[in-house]
Amino acid sequence: MARTLPYTARTQSGGTLDFSFPLHKDTASPMRVSQLVTTILGALDQDVRTLGETANGDVLQALAMALAVRTAMIPAPALTTTAMAHQLVDEALGAVETATHSGPDASPDSGTA
Repeated sequence: MARTLPYTARTQSGGTLDFSFPLHKDTASPMRVSQLVTTILGALDQDVRTLGETANGDVLQALAMALAVRTAMIPAPALTTTAMAHQLVDEALGAVETATHSGPDASPDSGTA
């Protein structure tokens, strides 16, 4: 059975998003993965709080570009690293469909992320 990582995110308006992310078979440390996700989301939240209103599309664009840069930094053939990045993103985005929304912005279509 595939391993999963439960993860809870809090929205700016006080809602929560509960996920169960599938983990890659070679994941070395689920705890470290969780810590890194929290660090990345915290940095994004801090930036938006400091610099103000930011379009959701701009945030997603920046994350996609950061993933591309980080993928290119791995000392392995580009076909290998990009295939893995695609697989990981597809599986992580699949968890959005089963995420549980609760709190003030509980509607999955409310634009919280």
